[in-house]
Amino acid sequence: MAKLRPKLGHLNKTSRMNMTITRVSMFLGTMALLSACSSIGFSNTFGSSNKEQSRTPYNATEYICDNNQHFYVRMLNNGKDVWLIYPTHEVNLTKSSDSAQRYTSGVIALDINGDTSTLNDGEKIAYTGCKAQIKK
Repeated sequence: MAKLRPKLGHLNKTSRMNMTITRVSMFLGTMALLSACSSIGFSNTFGSSNKEQSRTPYNATEYICDNNQHFYVRMLNNGKDVWLIYPTHEVNLTKSSDSAQRYTSGVIALDINGDTSTLNDGEKIAYTGCKAQIKK
C-alpha cells in the first residue's frame, strides 16, 4: 500500500521550514477568520424574538365589510377629507357638500352611517356592510 504523504527528504532544510511556516500561517489565518464569524451577531430571521409590526396604517381606522373585504380610512383636515387606503393603492376623498358623512372623488363614494358604512368605486368595487374596527 502506497503512502499518501510525500517524502520531504529531497527538500533542503530551508524549504521544509518555509512549508511548515506556510502551513502554520494558513492554520492560524483560518482560526482567526472562524473566530471573527462567531463574534458577529447574526439576526435570526425566523426567530420569534421580533414582534410582528402592525399592518394597520398609522392613524387609520380599519373597516371590515361583507365577504371579508377591508380598507382603511384616515381622517384629514378636521374631517373635511379622508384618505382611503385600499390594500393596493390610496385615494383622497373630499367631504360632499350635500351630506355630512359622504366623501367622494367623483367616481368613488364613501358613506359613513353610524355603525355601517358603504364604499362604491364605480362599477368595479362595491363594499357593503362595512364596520369600523375599534382599537382596544
